[in-house]
Amino acid sequence: MDILAVLLWTAAAVCLLSLLVSCACFRIVFYNTRKGEDHEAIALPAGAVYQPYHDEITGWIRKKRALPQQEFSIRSFDGLTLRGRYFEYKPGAPVELMIHGYHGTAERDMSAGIFRSFAVGHNAFLVDQRAGGYSDGHVVSFGINESRDCLQWIRFLVEHFGPDTQIMLAGISMGAATVLMASELDLPKNVVGILADCGYTSAKDIICEVMKGLHLPPWLLYPFVRLGARLYGGFSLEERSPVGAVVHSKVPVIFYHGDRDTLVPHSMSIANHEACASAKKLVITPGAGHGLCFLKDKEGYLRELRAFCRENGIPAEDNGTPAL
Repeated sequence: MDILAVLLWTAAAVCLLSLLVSCACFRIVFYNTRKGEDHEAIALPAGAVYQPYHDEITGWIRKKRALPQQEFSIRSFDGLTLRGRYFEYKPGAPVELMIHGYHGTAERDMSAGIFRSFAVGHNAFLVDQRAGGYSDGHVVSFGINESRDCLQWIRFLVEHFGPDTQIMLAGISMGAATVLMASELDLPKNVVGILADCGYTSAKDIICEVMKGLHLPPWLLYPFVRLGARLYGGFSLEERSPVGAVVHSKVPVIFYHGDRDTLVPHSMSIANHEACASAKKLVITPGAGHGLCFLKDKEGYLRELRAFCRENGIPAEDNGTPAL
C-alpha cells in the first residue's frame, strides 16, 4: 500500500472517529430521550444540596396544581408545539414569563415562583421549554433556540393579553441564560424587566465548567461537543451568549446567584452583571446552592426584587412572604 493510500485511510478513520465522538457528545449533552415521562408524578431536583428542600418543593408543586390555571400553546420557529400555563393574581397586573432550567420542567423549577410573583402583585405564565415537560422536542440548545422561543411567547402574551400588557422575563439556570440572550433580540416595549437567577455566561463556559468538575479535559472534548451541536442539532453553540447579549440590553435586569453554587459559579452572574449595559442590580445570596436563592432567603429575595421594581418603574406590591 503506497503512502497516499495510507494517508487517505488514516484521514477517513479520523473523520469517522470524530463523527462518532461528536454524536456521543451530542446525545449526552443535548439530547433528552424523555422516555417514560409521568406528568402526574412529582419530579424533584436530584442532588444532596436539594434534599433539605424536597418537602418544601413538593408543597409548592401541590399548591400550584390546586390553583386555577389556563393552558396555552404556540408553534416554535422550527415547528415544535410549546406549552405554557397561566396563573392569575389579578387582571391587568404585569405578567412574569417564567423559564425553567436544563432538563427541568416548569412545574419542578418554577412552582414556588408562582407564589413569589403573587407576593409582588404579578401574574405568572410558566412555560415548558422545548424538550421539557409538556412541550415537544428532544434537543436542548442551552438557550440558543430557546431564546427565540422566548420571543415567540412574548409576542403571544402581547396578542392575548393586550398591547398594554407589561411583561417581566424570569429565568433560572439555563432559563436565566435564555432570557438574557433574549434581551438583545427585538423585544417589544411591553418587556419592562428581566430576572436572571443563577445564569451562566455562555454555553461554552458552563459545559467546560461541568467537564472540569467531572475531571474531563475540556480542551479535548469541547470541540466534539460543539461539532455535535452543529452536525446533529443544527445549531451553533457559540452563535450568541448571555454575557455577549447583555452588552446590548435596553431592559433593566436583576441578577440573583448563591455563593454556594457548585454547578454554575456565582462569578458568572458577576460577569454578566458587569457586562450589562442597561439598568441592573446584583444580589448574591449567602449560603445558597444552585437555584436555591429564593428558598434560602425568601424575605431578602423579595425585598431586593421590590426595590428593583420601584427603581425601574415596574408595578410591584408588598404582599408579604409566601408560605405553604
